[in-house]
Amino acid sequence: MSNSDTPIQPAVLLTIIGESVLQDSIVHLLKSYDVTGYTITQVQGEGGHGKRLGDISGYNTNIEVKTLVSLEISDAILLTLKEDEGKHALIAYRHNVEALY
Repeated sequence: MSNSDTPIQPAVLLTIIGESVLQDSIVHLLKSYDVTGYTITQVQGEGGHGKRLGDISGYNTNIEVKTLVSLEISDAILLTLKEDEGKHALIAYRHNVEALY
């Protein structure tokens, strides 16, 4: 079976974890690159910016945003996020994956 015959395609899984106040701006950023799908979940943890317990809705909470994009789009999104580094708790990373579209 050739690669063009299979619905499984290479992609980049982009994961962004940040303060929940960033949700609207992250969604806007994704849509500006024509990202058509993403998943957002509330998450807890501890890191360089302290504990994020999510104990009060909307305060001291983090979100995790996951989306599948091309390598080029992940580059652009990561570079845009880098511009805002230090203003809010935020980490982003990517993995090469194979996805069923």
